[in-house]
Amino acid sequence: MSEFDLIRRFFTRDTPHAILGVGDDAALLQVSVGNVLAVSSDMLVCGTHFLPDADPFLLGHKTLAVNLSDMAAMGAAPRWAVLAIALPEADEAWLAQFSAGFFALAQQHDVELVGGDTTRGPLNLCVTIFGEVPAQQALRRSGAQVGDEIWVSGCLGDAALALAHLQGRIALSAAELAACLPALHRPQPRVALGLALRGIASSAIDISDGLLADLGHILEASQVGAQLDFAALPVSPVLRACLTPPSLPLSGEELGFPHDKGGLRGVKLFQQFVLSGGDDYELCFTVSAARHAELADIAARHNLPLTCIGKIVAGRGCIVHDASGNPLNVEACGYDHFR
Repeated sequence: MSEFDLIRRFFTRDTPHAILGVGDDAALLQVSVGNVLAVSSDMLVCGTHFLPDADPFLLGHKTLAVNLSDMAAMGAAPRWAVLAIALPEADEAWLAQFSAGFFALAQQHDVELVGGDTTRGPLNLCVTIFGEVPAQQALRRSGAQVGDEIWVSGCLGDAALALAHLQGRIALSAAELAACLPALHRPQPRVALGLALRGIASSAIDISDGLLADLGHILEASQVGAQLDFAALPVSPVLRACLTPPSLPLSGEELGFPHDKGGLRGVKLFQQFVLSGGDDYELCFTVSAARHAELADIAARHNLPLTCIGKIVAGRGCIVHDASGNPLNVEACGYDHFR
């Protein structure tokens, strides 16, 4: 099977919203009048972002999902994508499953694959995605204001919990793993939420490297500080059951308890997963306190939990308070490829 046979068979689909799609030297795209083009690229590298034995269907889903999440964070409607893929070999069964996962999610969000590149090499997946958004309604990192509330969608920490099990750092039961594994392998990009937040959120970002790291980008761009309530952070029942003892004080000290997993102790790991674990692909956004009630309506319309976790304050940096109002000693903010 040649490179071009591979492209035609697995990655060529109709592109009715593009002037010209796959098969030429470049795609031709017509942007709607009054909209600007939002463009983002994300790369997934085998051994860094996913394990070598990752399910190809789920990997196809995640390859596009992490890019859709960037569109959601901008309040952009995703339209087109290009895929650059390096393959160790042209494994037809693997490609069939990968492309099926990719296009299933693409169809769900009306995204057209309009081009890309293929080459032989270590497995590497890179998507560039294009979306449209009215220029004055694009969500940015730089709009947070003192007094704004800080919100997050969904739950935090499940992907980090699942990854820790796969890496052998903790041991989960089959039921516990089944509950948290979808967060790692099949994240749900919050595109509809991003569109709903146009004209409401003052800033937004998707949580890929960890809550503190990504919120930190908002704080830096907006030149403000933040205070978070650790007890308010939305956590799934499986994460709380696996990594916290009864009557958790949420104060950061080391504790021992009978049902700890893999010999790990206390709330330190719990804090790490929730605050800096990454791979959540939820949205973190700021909203004027005067618009608090509107978020409940958005949550109900989209059947998606939205949680107020803190507020924007004057100054710089982020302080996380425990249930007693004391600042937590947070050792890591999030993932960094070069640290």
